[in-house]
Amino acid sequence: MVVAGEMDSNVTELEDFWNILQDMDLVWTTTVLLVPCVVLLTAGSFYLYSFIMGLLSKMSVRNKVVVLTDALSGLGKECAGVFHRGGARLILCGKNWEKLEELADELASASDPTVTFPSKLVLLDFGDMDSMPEVTSEILECYGCLDVLIFNSGMKVKAPAQSVSLEMDKLLMDNNYFGPATLAKGLLPSMISRRTGHLLLVSSIQGRISVPFRTAYAASKHAVQAFFDCLRAEVEEYGISVSTINTTFISGSASSSSSSTEASRSIWSLLYTKKPLGVSPDEAATEIVRTLSSRRKEVVVAPSLPKAALYARSFFPDLFFAVVAAGVKGAAAAENM
Repeated sequence: MVVAGEMDSNVTELEDFWNILQDMDLVWTTTVLLVPCVVLLTAGSFYLYSFIMGLLSKMSVRNKVVVLTDALSGLGKECAGVFHRGGARLILCGKNWEKLEELADELASASDPTVTFPSKLVLLDFGDMDSMPEVTSEILECYGCLDVLIFNSGMKVKAPAQSVSLEMDKLLMDNNYFGPATLAKGLLPSMISRRTGHLLLVSSIQGRISVPFRTAYAASKHAVQAFFDCLRAEVEEYGISVSTINTTFISGSASSSSSSTEASRSIWSLLYTKKPLGVSPDEAATEIVRTLSSRRKEVVVAPSLPKAALYARSFFPDLFFAVVAAGVKGAAAAENM
C-alpha cells in the first residue's frame, strides 16, 4: 500500500510537471505570435501617422501666400521646394535678383504647372533699413495679402567682444532684429484686417542662451526672440499665430558671415559644430512645415547636449556660468600650448 501511494504521488508530480510545461509552451507560443504582431502594428501606426502628417502638412500651405525672407540660403531653398510642391503661392525674397530668378526657374521646371503657382520675387536686404517701406509694399502688391511670413534670414559673427566694431554691432542688429521686426510690423495690419496669419521665426538657440565670443550675435537673437514672444500675446485675439523655432546650427546657410577662424577647441564649441549637433536644411524645413500645421508656439530643434544647457541655464545658472568660463579658459590654454 505504501509503494502504491508513492507511485500515485510520483504520477501526480509528473502530471503537474507536464501541465506546467504545457502552460509554458502556451505562453511561449503566445509570445512568439504576439511580438511580431505588436511590432507590425507599431510600425503600421507610425507609417499611418507619418502619412497623415504629410497630408496635413501639404494642406497647411496649399493655396496660401507664403513669404520667405531668405530664399537663397540652404534652408530657404529647401523650404521653397517643399512649399512650391505643396501648392503654396510663394514670395521669394533675397539680396540677389539673378539668383532669385534662377531659383524660380528651377522650381518651375521641376513641378507641374497645373498644380503649382509661379513664384513672385522681391529684393530684400535687412541691412538696408531705408528700403523696408518699399519692400513691405512690394510684398503686399504680389497677391494683395499674405498668410505665412517666415523669417529665416540671419547674420553671424564670432569674435571677442572688444574686437567687434560698433558698425558691426549695428549691422547685426539690423539684420537679426530691426529688419525682421520692421517687416513684421509693416505686414501685420494686413493680417489683422483679415484676422488670420502665421508669423514664424527661425532663430538660434542663442536667443535662449549665450555662448562666448558671440556677444553681438547673441544680443540680436535675444532681442528678436523677445520681440516675437511679446508679439504672440498681442496678436492672438486677431487669430494670428506666432511661432519660434530655435536651432543650433543649420548647415548650408548662405546668408551667414564670420569674422573669425574655426570654432575654438573648447568643449563648449560642441554646441555649435556642424557635426554631430548641427541641423540639416531638410530637417529644419520638415520642422517648419510641422510647426505651421500644428501652430506650436515654441520649438527647439537641437540634440540633447544643447537642450541640457538650456535647462542648466534656467535651473542651475551658477553651474552653467562656471562651465562656460571653464570652456573659455580651456580653449585659451590649449591655444597657448
